Order: sequence, then structure tokens, then C-alpha cells
Amino acid sequence: MNFKYTFKTRWSDFDPNRHLRHTAYNDYAAESRVRYLNEHNFGMDRFQKENIGPILFKEETTFYREVNLGEDITIELFLEGLSENGERFKFLHKIYREDGVLAAEIIVLGAWLDLTKRKLIQPPADMVKTFKELTKSENFEEIPLKSKS
Repeated sequence: MNFKYTFKTRWSDFDPNRHLRHTAYNDYAAESRVRYLNEHNFGMDRFQKENIGPILFKEETTFYREVNLGEDITIELFLEGLSENGERFKFLHKIYREDGVLAAEIIVLGAWLDLTKRKLIQPPADMVKTFKELTKSENFEEIPLKSKS
């Protein structure tokens, strides 16, 4: 399943150079993940019910082209990696300008946290299934689980 979302940028997202502020890219990437999860019935209420939350270990951004003041962006979300049980995940976000030019790519590596025990856990099976249905990137990899020693 392919997931794309177009955002109307805000004036406050731009810096004095009149291009999209570097941290705004990451904010929009996070929002695209939240919207993807919400569209598949994994909103904040579900997280609260399951007593879990996503955490990020790494966020890597590569910039290719400027997004200029007032331009809107489209983000395409891909599954870049997943552990066998779904505990750990990696997403690739491709951020495009209005003219379709690739402006940036963001890769995030994360996992699911039990909010009481404060330990990593496997998410519900329907969430893992939803992740597996997302279009995989060309560099998709199975993420090994860390040994519990």
C-alpha cells in the first residue's frame, strides 16, 4: 500500500533565507507517520488503550533541493525496515516540492515502548500487519532484535 500526504506549509516553517527551515522537514515527516497510523486506526486513543508509544533511536535527513517560501510539500512514506515481530521499525520519507522535485529524504529508526514497564515491546498483531502492508523501500531490510542479556 502506498501512502502520500500533501501538506500546506506555514509561514513559520520558513527561515530568513526564505526556504523551509531544516527542523520543519522532520516535523512534517513525524506528522506524516501520525497521519498514516491514524488512517489505520492507530491514533492516540489506541496507543493509550494498548499502553504503548513509539520512540525514535535515530533520525537522518538528507537535503537535495530547497523548498521555497509558500511552497507546499508532499511526503511519500515507505517501510525501510522491520523486525520480525514488529518491535523495531524503520521508515523512509521522501519529501517533494510542488513541482515534483525530490527535496529531501528522512530515515527514522524506532521501536515500541511499554509506557508502564519502560521496556521495548512487540506491538499488537494488527499494527504489525499494517506496517507490512506499507510499500517497502528499495533498501528494505529485516531489523535484527537485540539480545536480552
